[in-house]
Amino acid sequence: MLGNLRNRLTPSSGRGRVIAIAAVAVVIALVSAGLVLATSGSGKQITAYFNEAIGVYPGSTVRILGVKVGTIDSVQPVGRQVKVTMTVDGGVPVPSRADAVVVAASVVSDRYIQLTPPYTGGPQLPDNAVIPLGRTATPVEVDQLYASLTKLASDLGPNGVNAHGALSDAINTGAANLAGTNGKDFNNTITELGQATRTLSGSRDNFFATINNLQQFTTMLKNNNSQVVLAQQQLAQVTGFLAGDRQALAGALSQLSTALGQVQSFIANNRNLITSNVTKLAAITKILVNERASLAQVVDNAPLAVDNVLGAYDPVHQTLSGRGNLLELEAKQGASAPTVPAAPPVSPFCAVTRPAAGSSGSLGSLCRQQQSAAAGALVPVSPAQQAGLPPLPLPAVGPVYGSGAAVRGSGG
Repeated sequence: MLGNLRNRLTPSSGRGRVIAIAAVAVVIALVSAGLVLATSGSGKQITAYFNEAIGVYPGSTVRILGVKVGTIDSVQPVGRQVKVTMTVDGGVPVPSRADAVVVAASVVSDRYIQLTPPYTGGPQLPDNAVIPLGRTATPVEVDQLYASLTKLASDLGPNGVNAHGALSDAINTGAANLAGTNGKDFNNTITELGQATRTLSGSRDNFFATINNLQQFTTMLKNNNSQVVLAQQQLAQVTGFLAGDRQALAGALSQLSTALGQVQSFIANNRNLITSNVTKLAAITKILVNERASLAQVVDNAPLAVDNVLGAYDPVHQTLSGRGNLLELEAKQGASAPTVPAAPPVSPFCAVTRPAAGSSGSLGSLCRQQQSAAAGALVPVSPAQQAGLPPLPLPAVGPVYGSGAAVRGSGG
């Protein structure tokens, strides 16, 4: 554009030269203004307040981790504080909770402001943000350090606490106490305390978890205070009871100790017998387990049997009343029901001769005995025949048997 403007104006024209110079100046001004606007629009302005700002001037640098990221624009006193306005380059993220610290690179050099910590994520400090006094810091000045040391030396000197030699005596006493093995022990104590501190630091999660659990436990006790008080009262009653009977309790414990000693001696002296008995008991237990069905049947039927025995007892005559055929206890092969035993066989000679009832002699006596035995043999009794017989003491169950003579006498 400048070349075209120069070609249009002739060198001989003075007016053209003035116009060309003016046009160039306007272009330069516009370019400068654009650069200024571009520069100002790309930065982020931050204001910070300090107690003091010694060695900080407009034009000083703003840094993060020692790297320049901006410039200080102005330093102004505001009451008892110092207002520092700075501009951070565009595109440089700053944490929203960043602190501003005045750093002295050396004793004689200018100072700069460092923003810390560096950005690692999260919200950023916006444009026109303000860092309050609570998040700023300034270094201690050398004269302040010297003044503090001078005051400390004066306070510890002969005009201070050591006016009567108290500090010297304390130092001498401490040196005497730390001399020899005491100093070594003190050093070991400090070393072990440091190791314990590192251990606690490594287990801080568990330590704080324990504290949280303890807090939950105490909260539970607070919420159940009435039950805790009741438990304490009951415990107090128990301890009072034990305290009142402490002599009896002590005697019981002493006797228990003696009994345990005797039991131990008995077991030691009869170890083989105890082992044998336990072995035999195991065999008996096995038999009982194998016969548990029979035992269960006995347990079920025994009460009925005992009740029947009690019912059959006659207290007047002190006898047991019963009925039955004892011959039924004898098993008969091939018979589904008990049979009545046959009458004793009669001698063929007696059946043929039939001696008279009043005859005497050995043959007549023998024949009469056989006939009596045959007449006394048991035979079944029908229901009609039972009506003519004496009543039974108990109701009949199954077939009823009677002697032949009795059945014939009833008209059967």
